[in-house]
Amino acid sequence: MDITLIVPGLRNSGPTHWQTWFESTLSDTRRVEQADWNQPGLPEWAARVRAAIDAQSKPVWIVAHSFGCLATVSAGLVCPTRIRAALLVAPADPERFGAAAELPEERLAFPSLVVASNNDPWVKRSVAEHWAGVWGSRYRNLGDAGHINVESGYGAWPEGLALFHELRRT
Repeated sequence: MDITLIVPGLRNSGPTHWQTWFESTLSDTRRVEQADWNQPGLPEWAARVRAAIDAQSKPVWIVAHSFGCLATVSAGLVCPTRIRAALLVAPADPERFGAAAELPEERLAFPSLVVASNNDPWVKRSVAEHWAGVWGSRYRNLGDAGHINVESGYGAWPEGLALFHELRRT
């Protein structure tokens, strides 16, 4: 059975977040846990993602949000053959977290889809588009959807699940 890793961002994804809903909806999911959900550091977070990937016997699917996207991309550049595809939702701006120098500007070796919005307080649309281009990701803009989290109305998110299933078919 295929494993899907859920990779939350800063402060984790709470019980009403769409990532938690994905966990309860999809079979065989695992949440990547971080040592400190309030102190994101790209090397440490990416190491946790790599460890979660390495713990699986087969390549994984990844569903990441915010800073979790940066950790996923960083891990994916180290172990690209272990990731089948990644859904990267509302990626955080690496400049905002002082992580730009730690995030290589390289194309990902696996399919990916960046989902962003026009009015995300954590990343400008142009920055999300830039990183999608760098990573060779398909790009989908949801319009005025904020940070695509609970605060912006994204608890159960059937449209996001449909995007994930679409990505899995590619």
